[in-house]
Amino acid sequence: MCELLSSACFFYWGSLLNKITTIDNIPTGEMKSFIIKDKEILVANVDGNFFAMDNRCSHMGGKLSEGTLDGDIVVCPRHGSRFNIKTGEAVQGPKILVIRLSTKKLNTYPIKIQEKDIMIDL
Repeated sequence: MCELLSSACFFYWGSLLNKITTIDNIPTGEMKSFIIKDKEILVANVDGNFFAMDNRCSHMGGKLSEGTLDGDIVVCPRHGSRFNIKTGEAVQGPKILVIRLSTKKLNTYPIKIQEKDIMIDL
């Protein structure tokens, strides 16, 4: 499920930041998707640190927010592609039957925490 965000924007050292949610809405070890500026963004809480990347798998467009978070690795629910939430790197491509395919790196986005607000630079 994605949340469509309002237009709450702030300037931070020359960047335009958009408020996504608050830190209380994404507990440690969980992830959630948001739509901001027509992009589906996945935000994950890894040990109290927040990271953001594209929410769609580069293999066949699976919603990563419907997959699982294993440490800093997001697993796509469709074919098991694995992405590092910190870097967007595809650490393992999808597996279909016995064939392991390759997939592309996803975009990542800088996150800033202001008080309890999670802000993203898009």
